[in-house]
Amino acid sequence: MAIVVKFKVSNMTAEKYETVLKRLEAAGTGAPPGRLHHVSFGSHDNLQVIDVFDSPKSLENFGKTLVPILEELGIKAEPNVEEAYKIIKG
Repeated sequence: MAIVVKFKVSNMTAEKYETVLKRLEAAGTGAPPGRLHHVSFGSHDNLQVIDVFDSPKSLENFGKTLVPILEELGIKAEPNVEEAYKIIKG
């Protein structure tokens, strides 16, 4: 069951976002297993994120690496998880 994760993010500038991406890449999870789509959007002083994962387990596994990085950078990200109804590519 695919899920859509809309994060309510606070304290994430574009600079911090790029740091998160670099640290995830260094940890081997720049493109985590099971993540189908990733979108960052919004103003550069308060970016927001939406991810689509193939399952809740894939999100849980990714969170083991992501959450400590966010905490170290002072970023808060509250996930709102919904079951995907349909995914249409293209």
